[in-house]
Amino acid sequence: MALLLSAALFPQMQGSMGAQEASEVDIIAADADADARMTVPVRIGARGPFRFLIDTGSQNTVVAISLAQELALKPDGRSLVISVAGSQMADTVLLDEIGLGRRSYYDLTAPLLERADIGADGIIGLDGLQGQRVLMDFKRNIIAVDEPRKLGGDQGFEIVVSARRRSNQLIMTDAVIDGVRVAVIIDTGAEGTIGNRALQRALSKRIVVAQAELTSVTGHTVKADVSMGRQLRLGKMNISNLPLAFTDTPAFAALELDRRPAIMLGMRELRMFKRVAIDFTSRKVFFDAAWEG
Repeated sequence: MALLLSAALFPQMQGSMGAQEASEVDIIAADADADARMTVPVRIGARGPFRFLIDTGSQNTVVAISLAQELALKPDGRSLVISVAGSQMADTVLLDEIGLGRRSYYDLTAPLLERADIGADGIIGLDGLQGQRVLMDFKRNIIAVDEPRKLGGDQGFEIVVSARRRSNQLIMTDAVIDGVRVAVIIDTGAEGTIGNRALQRALSKRIVVAQAELTSVTGHTVKADVSMGRQLRLGKMNISNLPLAFTDTPAFAALELDRRPAIMLGMRELRMFKRVAIDFTSRKVFFDAAWEG
């Protein structure tokens, strides 16, 4: 079994399952880590809280090796873990119950990775977010998880973009960067936006302005070319002067997006909005561009 974990950092640059129903909206206070990613308190069984990274680019929930040892969780299998910067085999544990706010998720298979590479005690991946809407309010620094109607439906969002599902991931295709049509994945586990080599080739006139080294949650590193997209149009939304890190990554190949232009839109760009909501049931992504400072 291959597990896709797409969280990545940009530390160096040079150059110019079923959930227990909750009767009320589940609002969770979030913290921002050093890379602007959002972490939330979670429980494992009756223990916690522990700080887990919310990562919409990761298929699976992940636990730090040191935390698994603290909780006496014994590895019961191994899986191939695919990250932005590489692939490796990892031990896995079965999480009988993991709690996020008032909700609980059961029987999740979680790979074990080093805490220093994750940057948190673990990761909440798509296996803990399916069938719900996840609302990230960057102004109030909170995350709300519930049914869409309990989160106000579609009201208050200026931009709504439809997506298709692949490997539980939502992929938006109504997007263009500088005249090139591109597939877009919302990746809350990445600091910045990563583009594949197919997009770099399509934007062949773009000048590389820097080199970067991306570090994934598996501890792998990979070199990237950094350039600037003049404008990303996503539905009715426009983002100008978009930094793009182009690299070969097995994460795009795992989603069958290595041969056509694609990006993973990271937290640097998402935090330009007041709110972003990802609805896994209706397969839509909502953006609230109204920012009052």
